[in-house]
Amino acid sequence: MSRLNDLIRHVANLDPQLAKDLQRETNALAERRSFGLNFERHTPEAVELPGRPVRKNDKVRILPDRGQMPKKENERLYRVARTYTEDGQRWADVVAVDDPDEGWSVLMEDLVVVAEFRDPIYPGLVSTGKVERGGDKPFHTVINSENYHALQALLYTHRGKVDCIYIDPPYNTGAKDWKYNNDYVESDDHYRHSKWLAFMERRLLLAKELLNPDDSILIVTIDEKEYLRLGLLLEQIFPEGRSQMISTVINRKGNARRGEFSRSEEYIYFIRFGNAGISPWISDMLNQVEAAGNEKIRWKSLLRLASTGQTSGRFNMFYPLFFDSNTLEFLYAGEPIPDGVPIDSVTVPEGASALWPIQKNGKDGRWSLSKPKFDEYVKKGYVKFGSKNGGGRTPYYLMEGQLAAIESGDLIVTGHDKDGAVELKKVSSQRSPLTIWNQASHSTSGQGTALVKDLLAGRSFPYPKSLYAVEDALRFAVLQKPNATVVDFFAGSGTTAHAVIRLNKQDGGNRQSISITNNEVSAAEQVRLREQGLRPGDPEWEQLGICDYITKPRIEAAITGNTPDGNPIKGEYKFTDEFPISDGFEENVEFFTLTYESVMRVSSNREFPKIAPFLWLRAGSRGRRIDDISTGWDVADAYGVIANLDLSEAFIKAVEAQQGLTHAFIVTDEDRLFEAMVRQLPEHVEPVRLYSSYLRNFEIEAGRAAR
Repeated sequence: MSRLNDLIRHVANLDPQLAKDLQRETNALAERRSFGLNFERHTPEAVELPGRPVRKNDKVRILPDRGQMPKKENERLYRVARTYTEDGQRWADVVAVDDPDEGWSVLMEDLVVVAEFRDPIYPGLVSTGKVERGGDKPFHTVINSENYHALQALLYTHRGKVDCIYIDPPYNTGAKDWKYNNDYVESDDHYRHSKWLAFMERRLLLAKELLNPDDSILIVTIDEKEYLRLGLLLEQIFPEGRSQMISTVINRKGNARRGEFSRSEEYIYFIRFGNAGISPWISDMLNQVEAAGNEKIRWKSLLRLASTGQTSGRFNMFYPLFFDSNTLEFLYAGEPIPDGVPIDSVTVPEGASALWPIQKNGKDGRWSLSKPKFDEYVKKGYVKFGSKNGGGRTPYYLMEGQLAAIESGDLIVTGHDKDGAVELKKVSSQRSPLTIWNQASHSTSGQGTALVKDLLAGRSFPYPKSLYAVEDALRFAVLQKPNATVVDFFAGSGTTAHAVIRLNKQDGGNRQSISITNNEVSAAEQVRLREQGLRPGDPEWEQLGICDYITKPRIEAAITGNTPDGNPIKGEYKFTDEFPISDGFEENVEFFTLTYESVMRVSSNREFPKIAPFLWLRAGSRGRRIDDISTGWDVADAYGVIANLDLSEAFIKAVEAQQGLTHAFIVTDEDRLFEAMVRQLPEHVEPVRLYSSYLRNFEIEAGRAAR
């Protein structure tokens, strides 16, 4: 290529136009990458949409008869020419996409709508439930959808705003772990690797648009089947990223293989963008964390001897501490008394006893803190009371070095005793993680499979990640970002959301997770369901899909602390922080299903309730959502929407009065009216025009997919 460029520069001196034409053609050749990773970019994928109403001009497939397994002819695409009713049944005339002369009349119930990735989509979201235990914290989000289309939808709400993406994609083992165009990719498929690469490339290109280019991290797990190809693919898609691959032990016993080494590890790619760095922590991830928290915290006695050369320790450090005479509960500190004033002259409240700073030899001593400082320390929990001592209990306090350790995080407050004194735990010094991880907490069987069964009362999911393994990986990416947005578009059992929730509890963060998964039924389950005459779209089928049967109930169980049956979950969380699983978490989550809407109905404002969740997500998914604007406008916690611009004066006043509002969505087709509204909005409010911004987003993404 370098020699070609030299020649083109030479040609430019003789014929500038010819040089431009040659440069254009060589650029096109360069994009084909005759070096590096080469693979077939297969025909863009298509996804079936069971349950979506069949409309004229839709692309459809003809379903197999009930009780029958799908055959190759069921993959053929047709276009709906017309729909009609005959003898009380709904019918459609369909024409083959690959042969317009071939057509059929088919019962509507035997058709399933198909969306090809090259076709524009206009998605909506329908809420299917929520859990609210987190007060005014932002909501986590779970979306039931084909992940490619959900990523397109997130480009409207989160383009360039995501702090971390964690994905555990299909490993392409050949064991029916993923589908390409509705077919399982078998181990003997000659195009198995190129299909997987095409599948991953399309999604990673969208993920790239979501990540904050100035400060974000992409985390991808993989095993030995595709780790080399994945590494090359990541380098080609993210040349600006800084990549490292981690080897992590997930099964210390190993997976035995005849005549081969037993595999015990898998791999994690960390791709860092902009200023993103890996946060140090108490573990280097190779060696087990020492039990630093078991070391005893030393509290210093509050009593001191009188100053050298002084006959009395009084001054402003000599004052009584009053306790309840019966329970010896600390009540309050009295005022200091000067030298020469007898202790007996101080009035002791009824029902109380007094403790003075008197030495064992009977002479006056002094407290280590002045009364104002003592009162401040008691309020903060920095004073504790020990065993019985005369008229009270022996007081102790924390020294300045220990208070500095609390501020720095070397000492962690884990709770308070019955007197209000802080309970402390020492933290090991922070270390940079190594590139080889070997932690007992990362076992997939003990901390993945078993935990899912506990949460879901016996329901199982194949090969779930260890909760603590995902938690550790995310911690290195978002420890310093308490308000981070984390996306997982291969959400599986929901481990990533669960891990983000645990991180929030550990440091009081408000991180949000967005989890995307389809509602695919396992291969073995599909055979059983088809034998019963069921097929996708039937309620009995859909209720066993991964999203409805595993992901949603797992995240709900984690937050509430109860199984889907309503029983408290048994067992405790381990390792970083230990507490009963049944305690749950103070978090909010809402579940959605992605829908496919008509562009005409969207643009004419007739599908606002299905577009409304996108506006809420774009504004941070916090507070009340605006689901109805029949009154012309509404303003919620984080954003406002106006459809009747004749009411702009009242809308602008409400926007100005709402603290924390970040977005204003303006429904209008007229440039002049939109610009007039923008001029009236406060500077900190982002104006968004509906529905042009929404429609343009998905038309652009459809054009990208068709290339």
